[in-house]
Formats: sequence, C-alpha cells, structure tokens
Amino acid sequence: MDTKWIVSQRGTRNDVDPGRPYAFMLEKERTASGSIDDTVIIFLTNKECSFTCLMCDLWKNTTEVSVNVGSIPDQIGWALAQLPKTKQVKLYNSGSFFDEKAIPESDYGRIASLLEPFETVIVEAHPRLINEKVLRFRDLLKPKLEVAIGLETVHPEVLQKLNKQMTLEDFSKGVGFLSAHGIRSRAFILLRPPFMSESEGISWARKAFDFAYQTGIDCCTVIPVRAGNGAMDSLMKSGDFNMPSIHSLEEVLEYGISLAKGRAFADTWDLEMFSGCSDCLDQRIERLTQMNLYQKIIPQVKCKCV
Repeated sequence: MDTKWIVSQRGTRNDVDPGRPYAFMLEKERTASGSIDDTVIIFLTNKECSFTCLMCDLWKNTTEVSVNVGSIPDQIGWALAQLPKTKQVKLYNSGSFFDEKAIPESDYGRIASLLEPFETVIVEAHPRLINEKVLRFRDLLKPKLEVAIGLETVHPEVLQKLNKQMTLEDFSKGVGFLSAHGIRSRAFILLRPPFMSESEGISWARKAFDFAYQTGIDCCTVIPVRAGNGAMDSLMKSGDFNMPSIHSLEEVLEYGISLAKGRAFADTWDLEMFSGCSDCLDQRIERLTQMNLYQKIIPQVKCKCV
C-alpha cells in the first residue's frame, strides 16, 4: 500500500488549534525504577507525520502545514499549567519529535526549560530520524530522555505493506544508537496488523517482543490495530483486515511479561472495540490494567464467551 492510496481513503481532519494541544491527560504507569507513578501525556497539535503509515489515525488531529516556531513550547506550557506535578511526561506529536518539519530545533531550549521539574521525558521518533539531534536535545534536558519507536511488526512483508518506510535493520540501528548514548527506548508493537489471521497476529506480536528486547529495548507496548482511519476500513471490506480480540491482547501481554526482559504493557484505550462480550469487558480491562502496573500475570477472567 502506497502513500497515495492511503491518503485517498481518508475522511476529513478534525478542527485543531495550533496554539493548544488537542488533548492531555494523566495515566498511571510502572516506571523503569519499578514505582507506579502518574504520568502526564500531552498530545501536541502539529503537522502531519512525514511518514504515512497504513494503520495510523493520528493524522485526524494534525495541521496540513508546520506550526509556527514557538507553538510547541507554548502548547506544552499551557498544558502543564492545567495539570498536577508528576515525575514523568510523554510528549506525543502525531509523528516524530526529531522531524525538523514538526518541531524546529530552535524550540528545544524552551521545551527543555519547561520540562525541568520532571525526572523522565518520553518522546516518539521514527528510527530513521534518530541521530545527533537526539543528543543535542538530551543535553539540554535536566530530566532523563526516553525515546518511543514504532516497531509495529517483525513480519518483513507486512512491515513493507504498512508503508512505514523502515526496515528491521533501521530499527536495530536506532535502538543501538540510543543505547550507546545511555538513552532508554521503548517500542510499539501492533497486534494483528492487516494481512494476518488472528493466530498469526498473536504469533508475530510475540516475535516482535523477542526482537525488541534483543535489540536493547527497555519497554514494549502492544497496541491492538483498529479500523477508523479510512484505509483500514477499506481493508476490512476487502477481507484483508479484521480487528483482533481482547483475548488475544491478554495472551500477548502475558507473553511479554513472562519474558521478564523489560516492562511489557498493553494499550487499554477503546478496548470495547475489541470485545464482543459486555459481561466481562470491565473485568478484562481491569486485569490488563493491573498487569500493566504490577508486571505480573494474574488469574484469567472466567466468562461464558471464552
């Protein structure tokens, strides 16, 4: 699937204000030190990512052109003024933090100043954009820097079809660069991307955990792939994609935790999309949440739907 086709399947963007983040929130997370702390997440309003991935729906809350210099630190400052103090902050800009078209390097100083009260700052980056610029930003920070990278899948043919515009070698090289400079990294893993059956989705997600930890990743988050971005809906109609089951998400998270090689998380947003049983949905969400926080496999939920 190429960029032209992916874009042609889209609907309209949401109205966003380039002077404000389009969302912000608090969530609890088990940190690298083992503590469970509140984490600030700021979803920055920014230009669309330079890489047009097949499964991505983040474009819905982006601008068509780069935001003005100073806009990103203004957004961060505004959001932090609304939120309580925490030890950890995630800055998600619907793309790569180190894309000059998204966040100009001239904004790094103000951003770093705003982030001084934190202990850890997490940003996202495409592996091909992990370079000396990361170090220049790291050197401005008082808190420790951590970089989140989309691994997505280790299935070579499917990875190519996702239009991610990266190889597994690119990923390994990016993680290696970060590790060599003492920067922690985390990976995003997709559960059942298109062109996979349910069982294949589970198997390849497990392999992605194995690969990520082998490269030096400190933490992995498995994300069930959803419809709703246009392209994925078209693939559902053609029979090339179906959303995974919440049961599969539980199984893959159990595997990640059992490896005991780093923190393993499951994305718990909108999980009602992946469940066909209202009787046990809340219990399953709570189970996934508790496993995320305590990194222990807890007893499975018993329900007639299984």
